[in-house]
Amino acid sequence: MAFTHGKKSKFSIDNSGGTLTEISAYCDEVSLSRDIETAEVTTFGDNAKEYIIGLTDATISVSGKFDAAGASTVDAVLSGILGQEASVSFEYIPGGGTVGASNPAYEGECYLTSYEVSGSVGDVTSFSASFQVSGAITRATS
Repeated sequence: MAFTHGKKSKFSIDNSGGTLTEISAYCDEVSLSRDIETAEVTTFGDNAKEYIIGLTDATISVSGKFDAAGASTVDAVLSGILGQEASVSFEYIPGGGTVGASNPAYEGECYLTSYEVSGSVGDVTSFSASFQVSGAITRATS
């Protein structure tokens, strides 16, 4: 088994100009959630429910430390794509480093659906963002 520490994770998202931009330096958590719809097909005479597989769905949640001091900061990138009608590309490498057979990258298209900046008197200002994946996710290994 090849375990890896979460601190190596990398997350990149298109900026408003369509350039894939790594924002890992601002992130402290990334979550990729994938679901598959099921449709019940149980009929009379069955003794247990039966299902068939339907459509896949996925969302991404990202959170971390807020920074707005520059053109390539997390605030500039996410503010630039909030409300954008065209989907943006993403790349998530949970193991960080070079993509390979034991270190895949998850890639696809998504929409930024939520962007929140929050701060409190006793802590650093932070951000959180949610993305709705549109279409299939590719698991790249090279």
